[in-house]
Amino acid sequence: MDHPTRILGVDPGLNVTGYGVLEVSAGKLCLREAGVVRGRSHGTLAGRLAEIYAGVREVIAALHPDVMALEELYSHYDRPRTAILMGHARGVICLAAAQAEVLVVPYAATQIKRILTGSGRAPKSQIQRAIQYELGLAQLPDPPDVADALAVALCHYYLKEKPGAIRKDAAGVRKGEMEKGENGKEE
Repeated sequence: MDHPTRILGVDPGLNVTGYGVLEVSAGKLCLREAGVVRGRSHGTLAGRLAEIYAGVREVIAALHPDVMALEELYSHYDRPRTAILMGHARGVICLAAAQAEVLVVPYAATQIKRILTGSGRAPKSQIQRAIQYELGLAQLPDPPDVADALAVALCHYYLKEKPGAIRKDAAGVRKGEMEKGENGKEE
């Protein structure tokens, strides 16, 4: 029997870092766990980074992922400070993975969105619906940080574990389905 592969998806943040673990076994995909690591919103930067680091280490130790799929940094050029602060969060997340000898594979947010919805500019609500649909969840994953973490893990799964499943339009028939809001209208 093959050893199941566990993919840890991480959506980095200073206040809320989303994570989700998908397990691939015998060609089937299963959600193992998803949640958030919270940094104190009013603590010092160093304190918040320490909490993120400890939380991610705890997730890695408990769930034993084989790989970490991590959303790359994106910041508008008008807000370079945001990119620098987020770089600190990504740094401690990468450190936790490196210390546990877990390979880190980065993905751009636009690539993740395109793989799951067919559009690199999909809103968070569309990503939540795509994750709900793809993983057969009864409810939308909430908070959106969890959906984003599961999205990066699912992106890794499609690109590395099941590349034949991706068609040129990225989401095929699902694209039109995912673009409709809860009221059935296009978003």
